[in-house]
Order: sequence, then structure tokens, then C-alpha cells
Amino acid sequence: MLNKYLPIVPDLNVVAANEPDLKSIISIFHVSGAVDVAHRSPIACWFSGMLCCFGGAILASVLLGEPPIEPFTNNRNIILASVIWYLIFYCPYDKFYKCCNFLPSKLFIAGMKEVTRARKIVGGVMDAHSRYRNGWLAVIAVGWAKGAGSGLIANFEQLVRGVWIPERNELLRMSYGTKVTLIGAVLFTLQQMNYLPITRHNLIFLYTMFVVSTEVAMVLFNIHHSPFAPMEVALYHMAFSWQSTFTEPPESHFKAEASDKREALGAQCPASLGATSEESETIKRRRTKKAE
Repeated sequence: MLNKYLPIVPDLNVVAANEPDLKSIISIFHVSGAVDVAHRSPIACWFSGMLCCFGGAILASVLLGEPPIEPFTNNRNIILASVIWYLIFYCPYDKFYKCCNFLPSKLFIAGMKEVTRARKIVGGVMDAHSRYRNGWLAVIAVGWAKGAGSGLIANFEQLVRGVWIPERNELLRMSYGTKVTLIGAVLFTLQQMNYLPITRHNLIFLYTMFVVSTEVAMVLFNIHHSPFAPMEVALYHMAFSWQSTFTEPPESHFKAEASDKREALGAQCPASLGATSEESETIKRRRTKKAE
């Protein structure tokens, strides 16, 4: 019934296209010290932006045994991403960034980000399934990497900018985007292997509408924590808390997710950001208190 509202899914190469991601470059601009890196080393900042734009394609290529340089062979996408990166960081008086940060623009960019995420997940699942017919775990991994690769390789992207925070690994504290991409990879894998009684077009439509509406609502109401937090807490108590020695309750973990992100941005590489030794000691004392 939903097919009439959807375009026919094109071939794999079109579905898996690696369009430049404006929101990913904007997210780098928000990181403390990124603007300073852009002025000190434009090449490092540019490479960091390309990793955020094409991180999913790079990681998926590695998992599939293909050259990781493959995503950089599309000159049109590279030029477009470079132009966006330049306008974000070097436009006079930050005019382009202010236009993107205008609320209607933010809502549009957030919605298009989720539409692109859905297409990337489908492309990764189809590509992996064409090689590993019965390897459902491999198919999920490639689809997940394709849709959330920029988050999964965030530590490497930070290292390019001179920051190394291994405790902020995406697998330890997954963001909302990484979680919803994993859910999408599982759903599309089940559908691709005929375990889910729904057509691909309908599943694409439903999943896209869900992620777009959720992301737009999060931007509109300025929500920083994951909307899956109550479900995660309930699942944790049901499956993993029988003999748990974890001192920090999961509720506080999910509630502190947004504040931890902001603190991590300010704590990244104090030396490179010009922070004093006293500020560095204050950050260490806060982490020690949290651990206790």
C-alpha cells in the first residue's frame, strides 16, 4: 500500500552513494578546539571533515575487503564536501554556519541526514548480502558500518585533530545515531533474508519516517539524551543486572549521557586548546569523583 508513495529503489550503486554529509561537518565545528585546528592546520581539519562525511563508506570498504580509498574516487562528492567544509570554517563572519544553524535550516538538515542514513544502511545490507548470503552477522555489521561509520571511527577522526580519548569509544557509550543505525541494520537484514514479512519499500518508508520524525523532534525540543533510554534501562534490568557488580545505576548512565558529551568536548586535549594546568587538574578531579 505504501509503494505508491515511494520511488522504485534504484540499483545498488545508486542506493549506496556516498553523499556529502553537511551535518557531520557542522558537528566538527561544534567541537571545542576544532576552529583552532582549522586555522593552525587546514589540511588536518579538511581530512577530519572528509572522515566524518565518508567514514561509513571507508569502514564498510574495510569490512568487505575493498580499498578504503574507494570512497575518494568520486570527484564530484569530494569537491562538494570540500566546498561545504570551506564554507563552514572559513566563510567571513561565519555567515554560512549561521544560516545552517537557523532553526528551519537545522530541521531540514537533520531530516536529510536521516534520509541519507536509511539509504546508506540499505546499500550496505544489500552489498554485504550479495557476498555473504547466510552470514547475517556480517550483513548487519556492514549495514551498521555504512550508516554509522563516522561515529564508529570517531577516535581516529579525533586523532587527526590531535585528540586522543580512548574512553570515549563509541561502543562504550553509543550515541543515538549509532543505536538507531544498528536497529535499522538488524531490521533490513531480517527483511533481506525473508525473516521479516514486509516489503523493502514499506520498511524503508516506515524506518525513514521514524528516524526523520524522531530527529526533527529532538532538534525542535533541544533534546540531547537518547529517546531509547527508558527501554534500555528496562532491558538492562531484565537481562544484565542479576549478578551485576556495576556501582553506577544504568539510569544515571543514560541521564548523564548528554552532560558527559559536553564535558568530553571541553576536556579534549587541554594542551592543544590552550587550557591551563589548573583546568586540567579540575577535569581529572571530576572524573575521579565520578569513578568513586
